[in-house]
Order: sequence, then structure tokens, then C-alpha cells
Amino acid sequence: MNNNTLPTVYEWAGGASAFERLTTVFYQHVIHDPILSPLFASLPPDHPKHVALWLGEVFRGPEIYSSELGGYPHMMRHHLNLGLKEEQRVRWMQLIASSADEAGLPTDPEFRSAFIAYLEWGTRIALANSQPGATPPAEAPVPHWGWGEAPPSPSFPSPSDVLPPPDTEKKNREKPLSGT
Repeated sequence: MNNNTLPTVYEWAGGASAFERLTTVFYQHVIHDPILSPLFASLPPDHPKHVALWLGEVFRGPEIYSSELGGYPHMMRHHLNLGLKEEQRVRWMQLIASSADEAGLPTDPEFRSAFIAYLEWGTRIALANSQPGATPPAEAPVPHWGWGEAPPSPSFPSPSDVLPPPDTEKKNREKPLSGT
């Protein structure tokens, strides 16, 4: 990212490692969640990595999910006939949003607006495509999500310039306050 162009959401988030941290944390919570664990109980161990690649590509990172895993048709096939419920969609959203905090993704309103907007859109598409008899398009490009109506201000520093690394922040929260 250079100083004269607006970074992509992928770059602002911290790139591949940020999305891998996110999906690792998220699926650690999913396997223990009574609403979601039944849906994900038999997924392969590389599923979090694949979701990280999908999210990275959506947010304008490298097109690895498309080139190596089959793009939109592959992702869509995973949702066909699952019969997802709104309660599961909402819980998925809650867990991934809280996992973003835990994984140290940026907390600025511009990033979170773009991030949550895609997830809301994507989970609603997945919900619709999962219903019995749904006939989503067999071919479509991976969606590319950007800043929408709220890009970061050019004067904003990058999150990595102002935020401590996730481990440092956690250690600081765990230290007892002196004088109390």
C-alpha cells in the first residue's frame, strides 16, 4: 500500500494473516457453540484456512480461493440444501464479529462498516441458497467488497500504526491495576 492510494479492506485488515487469525479464532468458538457446532462438526481441518482465503479474496486480496479452490461455484455448493435457519445466521454473525475483536482486526468504524456489511450480505445469500429447492446461479464471480460509503480518511493512520499487536493488548488487560 502506498501513501497515494486508498488501501483495500484486505490491506487495511492486515492481509492474509489477519483473516487466518480471524477464522482460526472463529472456528474455535463455533465447535463449542450449541447453535452452530452441529453444522460444522464434520468439516475438514483446513476449512478455516479456506474461509480465510474466501474472505481475503472478497476484500480484494489475492484471488487464491478462485484459482485453487474453485471460486463462487465451490463456495455456493457448500451451502446447497443445508436448510440454514435465521437463528444460525445471526449466531454466525455474532461469533465472527466478536472473533474479529479477539483476533485483533481493526476496530475503526470504517473497517467494521465494510466488514460487517459484506458479512450481512453474504450470510443472507448463504441462507437463501441453503433452502431446499433453491436454485442459485451455477456460475458467478467472487464478490469484491470495498469501502462503500465510508472509506477511511486519507489522514487516518493505518491500524497497525496506532494499535498494539493483539497479544500485547491482551497482556495489558490481564495486568492488575496498581493502587486498587
